[in-house]
Amino acid sequence: MSRLKQILTAYTDDGDMSPFIIAEMSGNHNGSLEQALKIVDAAADAGADAIKLQTYTADTMTLNIAQGEFVINDPKSLWKGRALYDLYAEAHTPWEWHAPIMQRARERSIFCFSSPFDSTAVDLLESLDVPCYKIASFECIDLSLIKRVAATGKPMIISTGMATIQEIAEAVDTARTGGCPHVVVLKCTSNYPAPPEHSNLLTIPHMAQLLGCEVGLSDHTMGIGVPVAACALGATVIEKHFVLNRADGGVDAAFSAEPDELASLVQEAHRARQALGQVKYGPTDVEVNARNRRRSLYIAQDMQAGDVLTKDNLRSIRPGLGLPPKYLEVLIGRRISKSAKRGDRMSWDLIG
Repeated sequence: MSRLKQILTAYTDDGDMSPFIIAEMSGNHNGSLEQALKIVDAAADAGADAIKLQTYTADTMTLNIAQGEFVINDPKSLWKGRALYDLYAEAHTPWEWHAPIMQRARERSIFCFSSPFDSTAVDLLESLDVPCYKIASFECIDLSLIKRVAATGKPMIISTGMATIQEIAEAVDTARTGGCPHVVVLKCTSNYPAPPEHSNLLTIPHMAQLLGCEVGLSDHTMGIGVPVAACALGATVIEKHFVLNRADGGVDAAFSAEPDELASLVQEAHRARQALGQVKYGPTDVEVNARNRRRSLYIAQDMQAGDVLTKDNLRSIRPGLGLPPKYLEVLIGRRISKSAKRGDRMSWDLIG
């Protein structure tokens, strides 16, 4: 089980390797509280552990300027030509919605928390008693915000899209020295959608060793292959943008998972974590009986004492209860010391 999940639920380590799955609502509510509540229900039905919001307003994010660097000009961006202010105004979750969304999450027995983007957002979320916090990739370098969140004494998840090792280390150190009891770092590629080949998932075990903390993935790729692979590399927390139906549109809908995909992710991520196990050779407990289906040496014809073993009367066949096949060449040409029937297991007693 994810250490974060243990902390939030007060569970002890019972051997459950389930990753902590977060459904990111972002702006996929399309400005409708009813839609937001349906997203909570769908995330719970899919088996997610948490629903995550983003807490900001257009004014806490940028200036109301629709020209120059305040307009997205990347030709590959989903939001090309959009003014930052207008985009944030469309995508934000109204602060008065936070309480009813969190109440619905409690009713559905899943966690609800958020990414604050300034100290006023932290104040709001503290008034709602969120269980933990998420620092978005673009805020990873905002050490003042991280310090403010750390002061709440609650667990913190930090996304690391674009961040250098030094920037990640500074963020984690700031969280720890600021009073954060548990830090989770998420590997992230800040592209929307992100090409799978840019995921660089091998960074996950390296970050875990380097930083000495729980590591997961904030995923912006299409499908579930990348997050499942991340779990196989040790990721314990998976965040995935979530929408009821991509066809409904929305600022993040194009790279968000639909309910059936999220349900598959929950199931397959759990399987991937279970499959990690430990370094082990030889039969596992569930393989012990399967050894009988190996080949081994059996008498293939009725024989009398003194007869010579040949490739006709001594064969390597199933089941695997006789001598191992590696002794076939050693035994050919030897005489048996007592009679044997067709179907008898070959044993050293027959030539002893």
